Amino acid sequence: METMKAPLAPASETTPIHPLWLRVTHWLNAVAALIMMLSGWRIYDASPVFKDIVIPPSITLGGWLGGALQWHFAAMWLLVFNGIVYVALNVASGRFFSKFFPLSPRAVLRDLVAALRGKLAHADLRQYNAVQKLAYLVVIADLIVLVLSGLAIWKSVQFPLLRELMGGYDSARVVHFCAMAVMAAFVVVHVAMVALVPRSLLTMLRGR
Repeated sequence: METMKAPLAPASETTPIHPLWLRVTHWLNAVAALIMMLSGWRIYDASPVFKDIVIPPSITLGGWLGGALQWHFAAMWLLVFNGIVYVALNVASGRFFSKFFPLSPRAVLRDLVAALRGKLAHADLRQYNAVQKLAYLVVIADLIVLVLSGLAIWKSVQFPLLRELMGGYDSARVVHFCAMAVMAAFVVVHVAMVALVPRSLLTMLRGR
């Protein structure tokens, strides 16, 4: 007697939306970036780049300048090494190019208008819309700028070329602050988008 076999599920349903390595590196990057941002605000307050901009101590990390520096440098190493792993695995797996490209200004404008009208579809979380693609590419580039400008500030004498590429020590501080502001804006928008599409958080936690 022939046994009936259940049909196999499509590969798209059995393959995780986000593989384990992506989820682990994503959350480690998120923790490191958040620690660096909060501790960086405390460091900034010790010597503000812009005199009229002061970060409320209640939303900073470290308690004092020395404590903030310890948190900042500890998170820096995590961000750098985990970030290298994240980018390397994305490129090696082919995910970087398949997920973020092609990308065009017209597609970004189209999806941005749809998002503002509340008509941007989120049925298939495997596919990023053009606004998401641009946002992720921008934050990856921004994190690289944060690390390089931070290095130019921290080791200004050891890396004179990097310091001069930033326009000098004082300009490197401005670049670092502006890059931090871009990251903070990304975090706010990213959290808002997750609140609108809670399923995206579940997929980043469990892969599906």
